[in-house]
Amino acid sequence: MTKIEFINTCPCCDGYGDLLRELQKRFPDKIELKIYYVGKDFDYLPKYGPITRGTMIIDGKDRYEDLNRRSIEKVISEAIGEEL
Repeated sequence: MTKIEFINTCPCCDGYGDLLRELQKRFPDKIELKIYYVGKDFDYLPKYGPITRGTMIIDGKDRYEDLNRRSIEKVISEAIGEEL
């Protein structure tokens, strides 16, 4: 199971959250998803510190900040070993 955490910093990141939820629904046995909202959720702070930009973290170690639909799909495809 691949753990994907997404830290949503602004309304323009909402689309990435929607994409991640779609992928989690398609691969429920391969993706564990947690979405944090800056200003509302604070439990990511001890692990990752202050985040000012939409950030996706795979399995608690691989961090991606330069996000777009294609890059998210590529990273997740590699992480779960499935073609999207």
